[in-house]
Amino acid sequence: MRHVTVAADGSGDCKSIQEAVDRIPDGIVEPTTILVKNGIYREKLFIGKPFVRLIGEDPARTIVTFGDHATKTFPNGEPYHTFNAYTAFIGGDDFTAERITFENAAGPGEQVGQALAAYVDADRAVFRECRFLGFQDTLFTGPLPPRPRDRASFGGPREGAPTRPARQYYERCHIEGDVDFIFGSATAVFDRCDIVSKRGGWISAPSTPEGVPFGYVFIGCTLIGDAAARSVYLGRPWRNFAKTVFLDCWMGEHIHPEGWSRWNASESVASVEFAEYGNRGPGASDGGTRVDWSRQLTPEDASLYTVARILGGDDGWNPSS
Repeated sequence: MRHVTVAADGSGDCKSIQEAVDRIPDGIVEPTTILVKNGIYREKLFIGKPFVRLIGEDPARTIVTFGDHATKTFPNGEPYHTFNAYTAFIGGDDFTAERITFENAAGPGEQVGQALAAYVDADRAVFRECRFLGFQDTLFTGPLPPRPRDRASFGGPREGAPTRPARQYYERCHIEGDVDFIFGSATAVFDRCDIVSKRGGWISAPSTPEGVPFGYVFIGCTLIGDAAARSVYLGRPWRNFAKTVFLDCWMGEHIHPEGWSRWNASESVASVEFAEYGNRGPGASDGGTRVDWSRQLTPEDASLYTVARILGGDDGWNPSS
């Protein structure tokens, strides 16, 4: 295994994370561990190579930050839109990050539009004790849906690339934002994470592809934040086959009694799968207030939601083992 040390003060092999990534030879099939010393790294990361491990020292002190946003324009006047507005793009499979903060510092969505802290379009991606900080669209879990809703193309680093399944695992992470701040098409498990709502809005906006058995699964998470009481929804479907489940989570009073909402009034929710089981706290369902197109799982149904089953795929991947 290759090792590279990054230190912002110049005491390592590289001063920036991107420099360390760029040093990895193309076509390498062994892991490269990039040890990132505490510091603030003001850089826009692009990690397209596989088998990269970013290992920080302290998630509150090892910070990758940038400020691109959807309303920023390129020199030709074209706006960045959502998918160029990332701090870190992670597209190489078998990626791991530990104890690192990914921050988009552009500001609230009503001022700058969407602003991604991380665009993760990798299979078998693992994040442990990481922080994702932003407002609107903080964490995108690729791949992209088949087509945009409101323009000819998505833009961004994966425009036109073949769509492929992606499995992702987030363990003991801190994820914060307000509008649709966890969104995308991946099958992703959020295991014992803090999900922090800064203001009223929606936590998740899944676009699970048709026929994929699992979308977002939140297990043992804590839903907290500064949002007003009853102002935050657990999710809304970004596409018609969206799937999200909250299991054994604690939910604060900021969660709306209805739990879930539609993307807009004209779209069908007949194929959406939004469900809960074993949640507690003032925002948890009392069994009669949630929207009638969501459901409470039975114990038998809930027992099927294990990390090994959700993420196993054809290769038996189990990042929690």
